[in-house]
Amino acid sequence: MEIKFTKMQAFGNDYVYVDAISQKIDNPNDLAKKVSDRHFGIGSDGLVMLCPSEVGDFRMRMFNPDGTEGEMCGNALRSVSKFAYYLGYTKKEELTIETLGGMQHVFLTVENGEVVNITANIGKPRLLSSDVPVATDVMKFCNQPIEILDKTFMASSLSWGNPHTVIFVDDTDNFEVSKYGPAIECATNYFPNKTNVTFAQVVDEKNIKIREWERGTGETIGCGTGCCTAVVYANILGLAGRNVDVEQIGGTLHVDWDEDDRVRMTGPSHVVYNGVYYYEA
Repeated sequence: MEIKFTKMQAFGNDYVYVDAISQKIDNPNDLAKKVSDRHFGIGSDGLVMLCPSEVGDFRMRMFNPDGTEGEMCGNALRSVSKFAYYLGYTKKEELTIETLGGMQHVFLTVENGEVVNITANIGKPRLLSSDVPVATDVMKFCNQPIEILDKTFMASSLSWGNPHTVIFVDDTDNFEVSKYGPAIECATNYFPNKTNVTFAQVVDEKNIKIREWERGTGETIGCGTGCCTAVVYANILGLAGRNVDVEQIGGTLHVDWDEDDRVRMTGPSHVVYNGVYYYEA
């Protein structure tokens, strides 16, 4: 089967985007596993499909590297909006996008026909432990001690439709992400479902540095929802404000958290390359 695709990055997660409006995708779960293999094929953090919608401008379906379907990812949301704009499915600069995790709102900044910046309003974080989910009796999993290997970390978790845990450390540059990331991801005594892990360093009230461990993938160049998770809990814990620049390997994202608890992330998205992928369905 021949599939046309576009590979994009949004200062973070590296996804393959497929137009599922003009071409038929028979088995997206299997395709996601194949395109996500980093040693064969084209490699990515997962697959995103642009689909028609009866309630929004279009629908986004997102698949994890293991082929399972996820609810929503902030970076995927921003890039799929630019993808739809360039394909000509919309020329609107304010978009409503249907996702498995709910309706999302995206704002495009267009200059001379080019999308130069994208703001994704990813709404309110789910703070209740019953919504994350985590294995705890406390209502909110905020600054809870967890024992991982030879250390005890203070961890906080929430969900954007996919689980995220943030741990504040003194120095992200020299932190052993590859040692502790997979151990925390698989700590099923704390997290019944595997969790993404954000290691964050608060520089000051307006600047945070992070390194991101993506469940099932490893350390990534960045994660939009990981950035937002760090800002939410830095504010809750009194470490930072609600208007923060978050530095990650892939670049700096800006995160706003308003008084109604809605979180927005702003940054560009880049086309890495376009191509055709052949696989056996």
